[in-house]
Amino acid sequence: MLTYKSVKEIADAAVKEQKNISDIVIAEQAVRLNRSVEELYEKMAYNFKIMKESVEEGLSSSQKSISGLSGGDAVKLKRHLESGFSIGGSFFNKMLQKAIAVSENNARMGRIVAAPTAGSCGIIPAVLITIFEEYSIPEEKVVMSLFTSAAIGMVIANRASISGAEGGCQAECGSASAMAASAAVELMGGTPIMVSNACAIALKSVLGLVCDPVGGLVEIPCIKRNAAGSANALAAAEMALAGIESIIPADEVIDAMGSIGNLMPRVLKETAEGGLAATPTARKLFKNKCCGW
Repeated sequence: MLTYKSVKEIADAAVKEQKNISDIVIAEQAVRLNRSVEELYEKMAYNFKIMKESVEEGLSSSQKSISGLSGGDAVKLKRHLESGFSIGGSFFNKMLQKAIAVSENNARMGRIVAAPTAGSCGIIPAVLITIFEEYSIPEEKVVMSLFTSAAIGMVIANRASISGAEGGCQAECGSASAMAASAAVELMGGTPIMVSNACAIALKSVLGLVCDPVGGLVEIPCIKRNAAGSANALAAAEMALAGIESIIPADEVIDAMGSIGNLMPRVLKETAEGGLAATPTARKLFKNKCCGW
């Protein structure tokens, strides 16, 4: 049985059986939970359905959140792509659209899949749904890749943390970015070892990222960090698929993230007392808006 305490353990098991990580994970979970593979697949397929719906809802509305601090940026990105002046092109812009759309939907109290958290909910859908749409990949493969993503998330949760209050935003958007990169690599035909490298590259690129939500709300800077997190995941996946390796193994990167989280001051871990939340503009926003929140 897998312990979900080591990315290496999971990758090695997949290599040994000459299978994708997702195949190993869904079979193991079926035995562990005494449920059928088909039942677990259908539950994950439902999660993917909600992810797609949250993207659609986010892209169809420019409505502001209750606080008035966010809303409409996903639509702005969509219009920017239509203008023909997108620097990153169609794929990159559409991915950013989705990351912000899901995060804005969350801020408007819409339904999302908190994978691994609500604050980082836009990253995995943005990366995987964009690949799904742009490359016409069968939905079954995307759903299966979410099992790989989940396995990576479980290892991070067991070895370190996925909580901003415990580990800073590196534990939320960082973990989501690593999970998305890992799933993307498998989705594009990468090996289990490439999946491990993608996880390491994505996570080590955001080590030390603090959690500093303005006014304690998951909006500023969280929503735009979801877009940045999806871009980081894409970069990590691309490098891993190219055969680029992380010199520091994924498990050690996760341990480093956990250690950094423990060293991080309390004011930089979701308290809204430090970082961007403590800037003059943020304090002014909070003072002006607090009575309406």
